[in-house]
Parts: sequence; C-alpha cells; structure tokens
Amino acid sequence: MPNHIFITKKIQNFKKIIRVSSDKSISIRSILLASQAVGVSKISNLLESEDVINALKTIKKLGINYVKKKGIYHIEGFGLNGFNIKKKIKINAGNSGTLARLILGLLVKSKFTIKLTGDKSLSKRDFSRVIKPLSFFGVKIKSKNYKLPIEIIGSDFLRPITYDENIGSAQVKSCILFSALHTPGITVIKSKKSRNHTELMLKFLKYPIKIQKNNKYDKISVQGLNQFKAFKYNVPGDISSASFFIVLTLLAKKSQLTIKSVNINKTRTGIITILNKMGANIKYKKKKLYNGEEIADIYVESRANLRSVNCPPKLNSSAIDEFLIIFLVAAKAKGISKFKNLGEMNKKESKRLDLGVNFLKLIGIRIERFGNDINIYGNPNLVLSKSFEIKNFLKDHRVFFLSCIAALTLGGKWKINDKKSANTSFPKFLKTIKMIGGQIN
Repeated sequence: MPNHIFITKKIQNFKKIIRVSSDKSISIRSILLASQAVGVSKISNLLESEDVINALKTIKKLGINYVKKKGIYHIEGFGLNGFNIKKKIKINAGNSGTLARLILGLLVKSKFTIKLTGDKSLSKRDFSRVIKPLSFFGVKIKSKNYKLPIEIIGSDFLRPITYDENIGSAQVKSCILFSALHTPGITVIKSKKSRNHTELMLKFLKYPIKIQKNNKYDKISVQGLNQFKAFKYNVPGDISSASFFIVLTLLAKKSQLTIKSVNINKTRTGIITILNKMGANIKYKKKKLYNGEEIADIYVESRANLRSVNCPPKLNSSAIDEFLIIFLVAAKAKGISKFKNLGEMNKKESKRLDLGVNFLKLIGIRIERFGNDINIYGNPNLVLSKSFEIKNFLKDHRVFFLSCIAALTLGGKWKINDKKSANTSFPKFLKTIKMIGGQIN
C-alpha cells in the first residue's frame, strides 16, 4: 500500500456533524493509572492509535493483563508497585513522548533494570527534563546525552522531593506525580501552568492530592503510598484532533461544522481563544462536567475576514500542539500575526517551529523569525495553484494533518507523504475528511 496521498481539489461548502478521535493524553493516562489501581478498571471510548496501543503493550510487558469486551477495555491492576517485573525487560514507547516520560514515573521501585526505547523521532528528544527529578527521588538512570535508550533501576529507599517545574511540561509534571505515588511522605511540585489531566484524574480517584493555584504556577502536594480502587472512565474527544477540522471549516467557504463531545479543559483550549481573537466565532454547546473534565460540542462556521493576532505567550502551553494549524490561519489573516517564546515546539515529534516556518515559506507567506519568536505576514487573498510535495518528517502526524488542511482550503496540487503517521493520534482522519466532502486520492 502506498504511504502517500494526492489532493488536487479544494473542499466544497459543507454542513456536517462529526466526532473526532478520543483524547490521546487521557487515554494513555487512564491506562497507566488503571495499571496501578486495585481491581479491574473499565475504560470505554479508548483511542486505538499507535501511541495508545503501545501503552497497552507496555503494561502487559509489566505483568498487567487486559481484555477488550464490547468495545470496553478491562484492565486488571494490583495496586501501587503491582507490576510483575522480570529481568531484561525492554519497553518500546514508539513515537509517544507521553508514554515514555510517564512510564518512567511508575518504574521507580523496579528491582531489575528496565530498558526504555523508542522510534527514530522519539530517540532524538530530550529526556533530561525527567531524568533530573527522578534522580532526586533516588532512582538510578543510565542514558547517553539524556536521550533514548534509557536504562532505569528503582529504589526501595525513595525519598519525597520538592521540585520547581518551570518548563510548563505536563509530561514532566505527570512523571513526578506518578513517582510520588510510590514514595513515602509528601512530594511538592511548583509547576508552571500546563495540562492538568493527571491531577484531575487523581482527584476523580479520590487520591490525596492538594492543588494551590496562582496566576503563573500551581503548587501541587501529593501524599505517597495511598492505594486507590479500580474505576470506570469514558474518554472524551480530543481538542487537538478537533483543531484541524475547526480550521478546515474556518478557511472553507460557506461551511458549518459541529464536533460532538470534545474535551474543552481550559489547559487545552488555547487554540479556541486565539482563533476567536482572530475573528472566528467558535462556540461551545451542551457543556457538562465529567470526572473533573469539561466536555462540550464545538460549533464553528466559515469566516472570510480573519484578522491578525498578537498572541499572548501565556496561551502557549494551552495551544502548544496546535500552533502549526494556527499558523495556517495567520497566513490567511489580514495583518501581521506575532508569536513569541515558541521554543517548546521544537521539543515535539519533530522540530515543529522550524517546519512551520518552512511550510509557510513554501506556500508563499512572508515570515520573520527572531530565535523562538515569529511574525507572519498574512495574505487574505492567498490562493495556490502550483504543485507541492510534503515529505516524511519523522512520522509527525500533525505535519501530515496540516498539509491536508492547507491543500483542501488553499488549492494547488499536493502529494503528501507518510499518511500512516495519522495512526499516531487519529487513525480515522482521512475517513472523516472524506465524510465531510474532501476528495483524496
């Protein structure tokens, strides 16, 4: 089967109701927490993407069994430190930075050395951000240049830590929280604002966790060694997956779209705030609270007169996975859009800031770059007619999705490689595009 697609026609106007893939962040966290619970947890609407399947394979290697019955995953946990860890275990996290960094937090009491590996893309990413706090707990880690492969061996004498997490990384924060579950005493994290799914899930599980909030930081205190019971969880839709269809609708002509049951956690909805600042009129409907997470239907319609934005850096962490597609909107907006402090984009599956800049240049957009700051000179009349080929960028699913949305809304003849990368987070992406009316060969 060829691993590329062709798009040669812009999408026609549409009025549709869709569902997008389940939340990847919550899917992985629910699997890992179920592996630490006492009893059989039941998780429905679990995202069946490569990253999530790798999480399931990981807990199975560590002695945790699961079965799928009528679409629901039953995961049998044996409590904290309930892994059956044998000698010479090797875990492959594939492309998932979330899985790789979070699982380390659950291996802090391993009696044997465990080797953690990943694919070519993940092996280029920085793990010093989790190796440092893990070493403070008393864990021993071997790694060359703070990259995969990593060897970890736990300790029977873990000590609680107080740690300043000043990157704004939910993966780092969650790794520390998972380590704290296995550590006697109270671990304290002063954490820069980032996704809070782990904290919300621990609260839902009635785990002893305290959170004090101020404008820039959260102070999180966790009492270790408290067992928690198995649970039921229905995973909501993923705002990151929804974002590509939001922008598709926004840039198409005379179109309307409703996306059902999406997680609108405030730590994830920076894209909605930014796009509405640019003149979009994106609305939430049927809002409800589910186990601490806000869920809603998202309604969006086409907008012809989008304006530039001077994006406040405080929104960066809540839109970090969506900036590539936000850049595409800025390319069609009137005026100069300004974005600052986007260095964290280059810590993702690929160097997304670099790729985003090059992508905009490829489609004829003037762009200025000053380190990790960029200015995008929008062109509301942008229409493409040339031929473009987008190559394989380290299996980065979001680069593939961005290219599809650009082709469907701007025109031109596109060959887009690495369609299999969609399996990382949204296996039904192309099927959903076709359902809306996009023509893909």
